[in-house]
Amino acid sequence: MTVTLPGNLRQSLEGVLQLARMKGIAVGIARGDRTPEFLCAGTDAAGRPITERSLFPVASVTKLATALAVLRLVDAGQLTIDDPLARHIPEAVAAGNWNVTLRRLLSHTSGLPVDPSAGSAPYAPGLDWPLLAGACIQTPLQRPPGTRVQYSNVGYGLLAVIVEREAGYTFSSALERLVLKPLGIEAYLGAELPRPSVALAGVRGPHARTELEPFNSRFWRSLAMPWAGLLTTPAGALALVRAFAGHPQGFLRPSTLEEATRNQNGELGGGFVKPLIWKPCPWGLGVELRGRKQPHWAPPEAGAASFGHSGASGCVAWYDPPTATAWTILGSRTADSGWLVHRAPGIGAAILSWPGQNARCGQNEGLRPPALLP
Repeated sequence: MTVTLPGNLRQSLEGVLQLARMKGIAVGIARGDRTPEFLCAGTDAAGRPITERSLFPVASVTKLATALAVLRLVDAGQLTIDDPLARHIPEAVAAGNWNVTLRRLLSHTSGLPVDPSAGSAPYAPGLDWPLLAGACIQTPLQRPPGTRVQYSNVGYGLLAVIVEREAGYTFSSALERLVLKPLGIEAYLGAELPRPSVALAGVRGPHARTELEPFNSRFWRSLAMPWAGLLTTPAGALALVRAFAGHPQGFLRPSTLEEATRNQNGELGGGFVKPLIWKPCPWGLGVELRGRKQPHWAPPEAGAASFGHSGASGCVAWYDPPTATAWTILGSRTADSGWLVHRAPGIGAAILSWPGQNARCGQNEGLRPPALLP
């Protein structure tokens, strides 16, 4: 189906494809209760067409799914947000401080570092989720809880262990039962895929172009990391962020949704690594809040109360409450080049200004991939 895109959205999407040296992109848009719309163009790094069924490694957008699993157990009465870590994982090194709570783990103010130490879980053949979970349990605090926002994969590893113990299943099985199946999401965590995943360009680091390459290798996918390992479709990424906005109705209690999308961090500063350090750095229970952060992957037009998450694989899933608009952007290049920060805000702003027209994903939406650009 051919879709006539408004000039600003066309310009933003084609600009990303050209200036980010990216072969393809998928965009999903949902407004209120309307049927989501999907726009796709180009191919992945291996030359495969990007379609509505493409499976993207969504990196830290996985944290939305992990947080939803925790919140579902909260609604079931098995957990409370202010439970101390010690109540559920008493052997965890960080559990020695009773101020480490589920609330602080979800909002990245627990005082834990970004990752377990390399020595505790070497990235090498033989690594798996149980070993990663053990490394998270053995990770000490980096600073006192509640003193800084420090984005932490370790914290979400501990949350996954709590979900496992409370649900009585491996985390990947619990995630399927608590989140993916109820939301009708096609997604995979540590499982074999029914078709090839989107191959990403721009992977950096010592394991690039090896059998251990992040995002693209079977080894990386096998780790089932609850902070980064999910693979899903554009519709799946869109559904995860919409779940925090009450879609579908009844998936989470209204009071839980209100608390999850409220700033938990006051005026605390912090964030990721430079230049993605902000003061203040608002965060909810799983979702990041836009606030007035700059630079950022969501446009200022979305407003301070907008929320969602980004992924280092080159994706973002976001929601703007005043307009009830959710969108996801998934590229075929990792975010290491900076394209997500520099280009995604323009796409988001164009989406907010576009009423939409029930597009369907394919390779003929009026978008010109790089090979067709003049």
